[in-house]
Amino acid sequence: MTKAKRKDAPTLFDHIEAAPPVRSPLLPKRHEEDLFVCDIMDAVPKADMASMEHPVFSLSTKPDMKTRRYENGDRFVEVMPSAKGMATVHDRDVLIYCISQTIAALNQKRPISQTVTMKAYDFLIATNRVTSGEAYEGLKAALERLGGTRISTNVITGGEEVFDNFGLIERSRIVRETRDGRMQEVEIKLSDWVFNAIQAKEVLTLHPEYFQLRKPLERRMYELARKHCGQQASWQISLELLQKKCGSNSTLREFRRMVRAIVAQDETHSHMPDYAVTMDEDMVTFLNRKSAKAKQKLAIAMNSQVEPRVDPETFTKARRAAPGYDVQSLYHEWVNWWRSGGCVELRSPNAAFLQFCKRKHQQQPLKSGSIDD
Repeated sequence: MTKAKRKDAPTLFDHIEAAPPVRSPLLPKRHEEDLFVCDIMDAVPKADMASMEHPVFSLSTKPDMKTRRYENGDRFVEVMPSAKGMATVHDRDVLIYCISQTIAALNQKRPISQTVTMKAYDFLIATNRVTSGEAYEGLKAALERLGGTRISTNVITGGEEVFDNFGLIERSRIVRETRDGRMQEVEIKLSDWVFNAIQAKEVLTLHPEYFQLRKPLERRMYELARKHCGQQASWQISLELLQKKCGSNSTLREFRRMVRAIVAQDETHSHMPDYAVTMDEDMVTFLNRKSAKAKQKLAIAMNSQVEPRVDPETFTKARRAAPGYDVQSLYHEWVNWWRSGGCVELRSPNAAFLQFCKRKHQQQPLKSGSIDD
C-alpha cells in the first residue's frame, strides 16, 4: 500500500518558484526620492576629458603604491601615489561632484571659484553612497588620497600646456563637524588642471547610473567609451590598448578574464550605461545604445548564437516548396540572411522560412532526383 503524499512536501515547481532572482550587476539606487537633493538636481554628473582619457585613477580597492606613466605621442601623464596610496576610481566621485556643481553655476551665469564648498551629506546622496559614519570616514580618506596623489603632465587643458607637478586637489578642509565627529561641510580647492578644464568646458556628461556601477573597471571602461565613442555608433579598441588606457596592473590574461566577465554580464543585463560592450578575440567593441546602426550591430552580436525556431512540420512543407534542395542547408542559409539584416523580429518564423524556400526554388529550381528525396 502506497503512502499518501504529504501536502507540505515540496514539488519541483515549488523549488523553481522559490529560486532567488538573478542579481543585477548594478548597485541599487540607495536614495530613490532625492538622488540629487536641493539645487544639485540641475547639476548633472560631469567629468573632465583629460582624466577620462588618461589612467589617472587606480582600479585597485587596496592601497596602490605603484607610480605609473602613460604616453600617447608627445603627451605624457605620470601619476605618483602618496604614502596612503593612489587616488582610486571611486575617489574620483569627489571631483565629478565638484565639476558638476561648478559647471551648473557656470551655465546659470553665477560666479565660480576654484574653491568649492559642499555638504558631505549631499555628496553621499548624489553619488549613491550610504550615509553611515563609515561613509564619512571614507570621504575623508578619499580627500587625503586625492590631495596626496601627484601628477606631472604636459596635457593641455583650457588651452594651457601644464608641466607642473600638482595634486588632483590642491587642498581640502573640513569646515564644520557635528558633535559625533561627522563632517558637515567640506571646502575643496581644485587643481589648476581641473579648473582650467571647467572654465574651458572641456567636460563630458556622465550617465546617472555611473554611480551604480560596482566594479572600478566597469567605471573606467564606461569613461573611455564616453570619451572615445561619444555619439558615434561604435568604437573598437584592442584588449592590450584597453588595459593600458585603464591603467590595470593585472596580467593580460587576468585582464582578459575580467573584461569577458563584464561583457557576459552586459549581454545578460544590459547594465553598462549608454554603451553595450562586446568582445571578439582580443578586440573590444562599444556600441552606442541610442544609435540605430549600433542597435543593428548589437542585435547581430547578441543573436549570433540564437536561431529562429522552425517547427518540424515546416521542414516537411519546405521540401515541397523547394524540391531537390537540402532543407537543413536552406535553413542555415536563411538564418545567416536573417542575421545579416539585423536580426529583425519575425512575426512568424515558419512562414518566413517557407517564403525563403519558395523564392530560392523560383530563382534556381533544381532537377528531380534530389539529394533530399
